[in-house]
Amino acid sequence: MAYHFYILSSRTLQKYYLGHTGEVLEERLRKHNSNHKGFTGRSNDWEVIYFKPFGTKSLAYRRELEVKSWKSKARVEALIKGHLPDFKL
Repeated sequence: MAYHFYILSSRTLQKYYLGHTGEVLEERLRKHNSNHKGFTGRSNDWEVIYFKPFGTKSLAYRRELEVKSWKSKARVEALIKGHLPDFKL
């Protein structure tokens, strides 16, 4: 089973969402774009703009936490554009 760290983008909200999953990315995206409570439920135009596969759930989650700890939209955008290393752990 593959696990992924991923970044979604919403043009409507002009926001990014960072997450990890063990599901197929297309199915996870479908869930994000469904009408539900939660951060991604506020819009249905989310698209995957970045993803990185990992061999274990814990590695994917560690990467999610690492990128979230940056608290910098500019740094996240640099990662998306390929200007930063993938994983330092």
